[in-house]
Amino acid sequence: MNRAMRQRVGSGAPRQPSGLSHVLLAVGIFVLFLFLGAYQLSLPGLHYDEAKEAGLNAMQLLTGRPVTAFRGAVVALGPWRFPLMVQDYIGALNVYLAVPFLALGGVNVVALRWLPLLTGGLTLLLAWRVARLLGGPLAAPVAALLLAVHPTFVFWSRQGIFVTNLTALFLMASLWTGLRWWRRRRPMDLYLTALFWGLGLYAKLLFLWAIGAMVGVVLLSQVGRKLKGKPPVALSPRVACVALLLFALPLLPLLVFNVQTGGTLASLLNNLERSYYGVDNRAYLSNLIVRLGQVLPLLRGDHLWYLGGTFANPWAPYLAAGIVLLGIGVGLRTRRWAHLLPVALFFLIVAQSAFTVSDLFITHYALALPLVPLTAGLVVERVSHPETGRMRGILMALALLLVLLWVGGDLRTTLRYHQALARTGGHSAHSSAIYDLAAYLEENTAGPVVALDWGISAPVEFLTAGRVAPQEVFGYERLDEPDEGFPDRLRPFLENPHTLYVAHTPEDTVFRGRVEALEALAAERGSQMREVARIAERSFRPLFLIYKLEKPAQP
Repeated sequence: MNRAMRQRVGSGAPRQPSGLSHVLLAVGIFVLFLFLGAYQLSLPGLHYDEAKEAGLNAMQLLTGRPVTAFRGAVVALGPWRFPLMVQDYIGALNVYLAVPFLALGGVNVVALRWLPLLTGGLTLLLAWRVARLLGGPLAAPVAALLLAVHPTFVFWSRQGIFVTNLTALFLMASLWTGLRWWRRRRPMDLYLTALFWGLGLYAKLLFLWAIGAMVGVVLLSQVGRKLKGKPPVALSPRVACVALLLFALPLLPLLVFNVQTGGTLASLLNNLERSYYGVDNRAYLSNLIVRLGQVLPLLRGDHLWYLGGTFANPWAPYLAAGIVLLGIGVGLRTRRWAHLLPVALFFLIVAQSAFTVSDLFITHYALALPLVPLTAGLVVERVSHPETGRMRGILMALALLLVLLWVGGDLRTTLRYHQALARTGGHSAHSSAIYDLAAYLEENTAGPVVALDWGISAPVEFLTAGRVAPQEVFGYERLDEPDEGFPDRLRPFLENPHTLYVAHTPEDTVFRGRVEALEALAAERGSQMREVARIAERSFRPLFLIYKLEKPAQP
């Protein structure tokens, strides 16, 4: 036995698990996550963004139907028209990834949701790899287990297209390859990091927050090396050029989209001071306070009301704070801080997220969520190290107790959401009533179908495989009332007595005043609106209203 081995045995360091046991543990946690995520996968109801940002275009490509591309921006190859973006700041990556899932499983919600669910599973496995690389064999299962049972991660993975959970995947992937490059200086790791950055930015423009956070950490590390008298990490011109090209490659569709439409640039410029949803980007501090406040419901999980109830792990924020404080204490004692890298990345992302072109949506945290359990895993690993000193046993027991309480509370919360979801089918824009609406329209449509509000057209068209395609006439220009062009968009449908008009009940209406405007236009033509059907949630609360126009009976 050599000297290094004797020192390790004598130190009482945690026993390294065998390679096989480590693999089995990873597989077990992965299967647990898939079980929690795949159970009753068709619930809640298909959300508009899931259909609009992946399912609809994927279905059209698969079935050969005309592709309704965002802003009409496509690349045409023979008879095929490939969409470039699904929003001004969201690429069409989910569209192309969804095609094989629909080809294998059919055009349905379960097949579509297996894409984001497996994306979440890959994110979990990459978090495992990052934890093991940055920490060790104990960090990996702790981080992965906390992620696998977290209610926010589980249910955001089920509807991952809705939150663009591809960004979390590319964050973990680029963090893994970036750390490998930092340690080994192999160009291939840097090339992969640049490619993942480009893919993440194309998936959704807010990935820029992740890039900014990682660049910020690298700059701080360079300063640290300089203070220690070490030379800064440098890149050769050739390696830098190849990395830059690989970063730019996935962004070519974004470039072509803006050449064709200028949409992304217009969206950024038009929302610099005040966003479409009314966020004042000049009020940075107040926006930052909102963002920091969202961390608490993110950890507790009580923001998922639309699943059928509000449930929480109330101790999660305190347990997370305890883990971070423990990590800070160990860092002060050992003068090592790598285990707090995810904390730095998380708060650098939060600091940037106070500026937005849309709204301060809590769903933006889908990008950074894996950093939270990753922190816990790394802190547990660091506490277990002999450098901790004589208090190592007590601190280790405390850290594991915090983790076990956290896992237990999150698992209980996740299961309670599943129970509520089975009972209610989801609420509002996530309600399973969308399935009943699609079925009703497919059975009763004899003419055009007009969507008077957001959240109707894309899900219905996907669920009916294009057989019913409601036309959106409400207009996105104003939320509070119809724009000036609304009557002109609506009039062509008024000529057909078989036209069905679909709206939400008032409490669920997003774009207001459209039903009243239709009623006024009908009155001008000597017609009146008649409600022909109501589609309700499982709670019997009406959600969708369906109208026809009829001439009043003659006396």
